[in-house]
Amino acid sequence: MIIFRYIARDLFGTTVAVCAVLMLVIISGRFVKYLAEAAAGMLDANILFAVIGYRLPGFLELILPLAFFLGILLVYGRLYVDSEMTVLYACGMSPSKLIVYTMVVAVFVAGIVAWLSFSVSPGGLAKAEALLSAQKSRGEFESLEGGKFYPLRGGRGVTYTESIDDDGTMHEVFLSQSSIDSSGVRQVVVLAEKGRPKRAEENGERYLVLRNGYRIEGTPGRADFQITAFDEYGQRLEKDNKIRRHREKAAIMSTAALRASDRPEHIAALQWRYSVPILVLVVSLMAVPLSRTNPRQGRFVKVFPAVLLYISYLVGLNAARGALEDGEISATLGLWWVHGVFLMIAASLLLWDSGWRGKRTRSSVTTVAGTGQ
Repeated sequence: MIIFRYIARDLFGTTVAVCAVLMLVIISGRFVKYLAEAAAGMLDANILFAVIGYRLPGFLELILPLAFFLGILLVYGRLYVDSEMTVLYACGMSPSKLIVYTMVVAVFVAGIVAWLSFSVSPGGLAKAEALLSAQKSRGEFESLEGGKFYPLRGGRGVTYTESIDDDGTMHEVFLSQSSIDSSGVRQVVVLAEKGRPKRAEENGERYLVLRNGYRIEGTPGRADFQITAFDEYGQRLEKDNKIRRHREKAAIMSTAALRASDRPEHIAALQWRYSVPILVLVVSLMAVPLSRTNPRQGRFVKVFPAVLLYISYLVGLNAARGALEDGEISATLGLWWVHGVFLMIAASLLLWDSGWRGKRTRSSVTTVAGTGQ
């Protein structure tokens, strides 16, 4: 029990440290992305931390298996390099008992990952999507600030307003849009004293209603501009035509809803949620033999090939998920065949590390000794 506590403490400590580093990298990249959208006026800066917080379980769900895998490699690599593993084996601990100790900790980690995958992560992602959808439904002109230029969605143009009242009324509005037709690039510039976005009650379409201004349309470089003065001018705002992928829709669904559905994308999403905790168990089996090293090699000699094997595992799962979503493979085969392949790889590594390699070595020694006689 003392040896188990020693190994488990090192595994948990290293896993937490690696997970913290990976989480910092992932969150920083995602925060920069959201910050750029907020700077462009596409997202309210006040909800940045809320969106990141809701997405933390989803990040942790994917990072924790890799962190635990690296934790096993680093901890056992250190034990081999410092000859502590040799001492443990000399005191009666067998390689099979080391595997049992590792899998006990792996089952605990897999339980945390399963809890995140089945419950916490979909709920957090759904709340994050609700915040982002609410921002998109507000419209691009309702999130502007006075005194700043903002690009329109899709690169359609740019807009500017001198100031905005609390009720949303914009003063000294500038709107520039460009389009390409048979005659070339057409430029439309609208200058208005006031403006305000409104939604039509009949069809729900959104309009930017401008008052007391001018509309200038023409092709740059030509003298055929059309200048129109208006008391009130309505500009229909384009809808967000971004279509959400099936995978994104399935990601925010509850596990119970996925179980009740027979759609391929939902079956793939459900099998993915089962696959993440299974991934923890399989890579833990692979990490034990991959961590074996000697003091001359160093503790990091097998980290790179081990990470490549882990990446191959993830790539295989994603490829199988895509094939299942497209109906190219059956739900019975699904993602399970990938786990089967890498479970066989793990079994082969364990056999090579324990029994078969030792028998082969002893056989070679015996042969050499017989030849010498």
